[in-house]
Amino acid sequence: MKKIRLIRLFIATSLLVLSSCEDNFDPKIFGTLNPDNFPSTETEYKDYALACYIPFTTTWTYYIGTELRQHGFYIPEGGILRMFESPSDNVAVWGTGWGEWLKFSQANFNNCIYYERSWVSEDNINHIPKLAQITRFTEIISTLEKADENIFHTISKKQLLGEVHLCRGLMIYYLMHIYGPLPAVTRGEDVTNDEVLNNLVRPSLEEMTSWIYSDFEFAIENLPETVEERGRYTSDYARFCMMKHCLNEGEHMPQYYQKALEMYQELEATHRYKLFKEGDNPYVDMYKAKNDFNCEIIMALSCDPSADGGDNSGNFFPLSMLTTPNDASKVDINGNPTPFYYQGKGWAQFYNVSPKLYDSYDSKDKRRAVILNEYWVDNGTGEVTTKRTKEDLGIRWDGYIINKFPIETNTVFQGNDFPLARWADVLLMMAEAEVRKSNAAPSAEAVSAVNEVRNRAGLNNLSTQQTNSKETFLDAILEERAKEFLYEGQRKIDLIRFNKYAQLCRKVKGVSPTHQYVPLPNYFVEQAKSYGKDLQQTYSRPGWSEDLSKATN
Repeated sequence: MKKIRLIRLFIATSLLVLSSCEDNFDPKIFGTLNPDNFPSTETEYKDYALACYIPFTTTWTYYIGTELRQHGFYIPEGGILRMFESPSDNVAVWGTGWGEWLKFSQANFNNCIYYERSWVSEDNINHIPKLAQITRFTEIISTLEKADENIFHTISKKQLLGEVHLCRGLMIYYLMHIYGPLPAVTRGEDVTNDEVLNNLVRPSLEEMTSWIYSDFEFAIENLPETVEERGRYTSDYARFCMMKHCLNEGEHMPQYYQKALEMYQELEATHRYKLFKEGDNPYVDMYKAKNDFNCEIIMALSCDPSADGGDNSGNFFPLSMLTTPNDASKVDINGNPTPFYYQGKGWAQFYNVSPKLYDSYDSKDKRRAVILNEYWVDNGTGEVTTKRTKEDLGIRWDGYIINKFPIETNTVFQGNDFPLARWADVLLMMAEAEVRKSNAAPSAEAVSAVNEVRNRAGLNNLSTQQTNSKETFLDAILEERAKEFLYEGQRKIDLIRFNKYAQLCRKVKGVSPTHQYVPLPNYFVEQAKSYGKDLQQTYSRPGWSEDLSKATN
């Protein structure tokens, strides 16, 4: 029987060029190279290494020297917004919707076991083939390590290694938060070892956590502090990733909370970042194209408004087409432009904002301005007479419209950059890590960090009741994170860290999630069985049963 090769390396790799209308870092697939004589020059080694950025770009789908196309992690159709935002309490059930969009909005992952290997789509969101790419990244690391130092003149070998390690660490990080622990090849000597390649069993959570930690640590030590091309990875971004990872896993990994605090101290010591506070509503203005890579941004995905989602057109950002109702009008009843003036109707409101979340905002919270709770309807006759409001919820629409990344150009898709790491997140993570480490009420520094984020949003400081214990302070942070990082692809991970995924989903959606993590597709489990391995189809952390129980009581 011909075996499906899931974690084996690829035959060829992709050659990249760097180009963008904004002169930012933008890897594009250009072609393929023959592995028999590749790489040998500095340029070839550079192209070889930078292929690892491709899963972190936004085209409709991508490939890396293989026939299997994949969703990138930041493409709205199948990336982190689909995996971590849609099935969270930030999004209401899309009751008027269909297919896997409806299922994910219900946090219903039952159909995921039927997902197929050879293709991806909005109804077949399968990231398992990326395990083969992890093997490829490991092979690239091994090859780079053996390269002659003397051939590198315009870029250092250690920088390229740092970039590949960070890309591999991020790949493992995202896959772990989608599926739970997965088998991955992280040692160069195992790339062609059939015994390792066929060992399709879940590693322990601690083991997979350690792989991510090691890659992030290597990246911190080897990446440059700053780069000329905005969007190319730096040691600061690696520190941010390490801080996030250690906060997520600190409950079961000794010293991880301390490591998270050390990452904060290192980032704070650079004096490179602060909260963006310009304009009447800094939170709204921060996401506009004119403020790309502002003082708050540690890392972002640099997007091009002229890009169309093809392999060679650069990063594009099609979120607004997936969040705008298909009857939204460009103008209001008086002919004035609406937020959809440049774009017009969307494809359908696949993504929404839960009305319960909207109603939970303090009336003074400026962050609520990125949510539209009504819109003018284009009835197809050229006349605008109707406005869709909360009275139509459950009948004409199911949730409100996210307008965090405003449509500013007369192009098919948006040109807004997508934030990957912000200083506001560093502040809130520091405060959370501190109380989790101390297991006590927060320090003045931790409270001040949260208040700084709140004050930027126009809110008062936290109350004494919210800061007089570890538990109430953590509750305040979780609520703060819902509003601060709405539609930045973090929510489900946050909820699992707080062990409240089931509870808060049920409160908003009316149903509990079917699983804590997405179950593995049947074909993967069957392949493992053909190797004599027992690959567990589902995974949950130790606190999941308690979370589910509280959700239903």
